[in-house]
Amino acid sequence: MGWGCEMLLQVEELDFSIETTQILRSISFSVAPEEIVCLVGRNGAGKSSILKTIIGLYTPRSGKILLHGQDITSLSPRERVLRGIGYSPEDSRVFADLTVAENLVLSTWITGHTSRAERISFETIFAIFPEIRQFLHRKGLHLSGGQKKMVSVARALALSPSILLLDESFEGLAPIVVKRFREALKRIHEMGITILLAESNIRIASQVADRSYLVERGEIIFEGHPQEILQNEKLLRIIGR
Repeated sequence: MGWGCEMLLQVEELDFSIETTQILRSISFSVAPEEIVCLVGRNGAGKSSILKTIIGLYTPRSGKILLHGQDITSLSPRERVLRGIGYSPEDSRVFADLTVAENLVLSTWITGHTSRAERISFETIFAIFPEIRQFLHRKGLHLSGGQKKMVSVARALALSPSILLLDESFEGLAPIVVKRFREALKRIHEMGITILLAESNIRIASQVADRSYLVERGEIIFEGHPQEILQNEKLLRIIGR
């Protein structure tokens, strides 16, 4: 993980507003290569807005986003994907009329990156999510919530990103599926891919993350291991656990 090495992702003094409502306030944090970092907080705290700003869906009022030391704040979402950012949104965004196989290769259609050197193969995806092989030719419309999340994460991996942004990937999953997603994150991490996830369940965060940032009302109010939050009654009350 390498403390002291150049950070893979740096967010500096990020402010974001929707009309007159300020959503993010002076957000600053960093993620080192091959770390698993979790943005923890209750629903509505601002975690998803941070990820959407990093991927370029939201435009910050001020601040910087650096990837591998390069300023990407003004780049389009497509350009950020090409720079190595993968993103799986909270609602999965699996296309209902496309098969799972078509959903998985969708990113290569959009970016034009179709060579095997530029994308992860189906076999690699099956190694992470073996279940996908069973419904590869099923349309997105007929997938369960857990299956859609698997496809969404796998699609984000398709271009072999250096960092993967996961927004509430564990939300609404049965305990047995949560276990499968923890195993999948471990395999993704073993591939050398850095992970930044937004998660409202601090206990799940404590099982997967190296470090966490506690987000409340659009601000980061704590940095440390998730276990430290679990042992702090004041911080637990903020999260609502």
